[in-house]
Amino acid sequence: MTIKMKYPINLHKGLTLIVVLGMMFWYDNFTLGPWVYLALHGSYGLLWLLKDQVYPDKRWEEEMPITMAAAVFLSLAAYWVAPFLLISSGSVPSSPLIAGAIACNSFGLVLHYAGDAQKHFVLQCRPGLIDDGFFERCRNTNYLGEFLIYLSFAMLSQHWLSFVILLGFTAFIFLPGMRQKDESLSRYPEFEGYQKRSGLFFPKLF
Repeated sequence: MTIKMKYPINLHKGLTLIVVLGMMFWYDNFTLGPWVYLALHGSYGLLWLLKDQVYPDKRWEEEMPITMAAAVFLSLAAYWVAPFLLISSGSVPSSPLIAGAIACNSFGLVLHYAGDAQKHFVLQCRPGLIDDGFFERCRNTNYLGEFLIYLSFAMLSQHWLSFVILLGFTAFIFLPGMRQKDESLSRYPEFEGYQKRSGLFFPKLF
């Protein structure tokens, strides 16, 4: 039996708000930090579901065995470690830390969702290399945005383990995906010039 890859991903995104709120009730922790975390991570999950309806990513339409789908969901559940650490510990993030996390999250949301939107709608109009707009100086603006989003959650958790999990996803999921994308784009003759003037993950400004 197989299901689309997007289903375990969407399930995780949609459950996040409920899971975080459940943690808050379980630990009776309704301080500012958990509420800010709930707003940021919960809204990110809902926006993901909205994006899937408005401009779905074709990668997630691929079929996979149900056992692999379960593994995908369980691996994504590692992202729930950050709210658990924050809420169960009762630690109180400082106002500057909260402000920094919100700013980091805002930049990440714009880069991630706007980058995905540009890619989706441009490819509907014309196939080929996208080397302008959000992708002019960075070949993986959407990956960078997602990294910043989860970085904001790790910041709020105030625990080293959240950063280790984020670095693990970056090393074993994000970077291989970016390398694979470069290999795919290399079939375009103009890619060599584009590669020189753009960064793989961070924007090349000079």
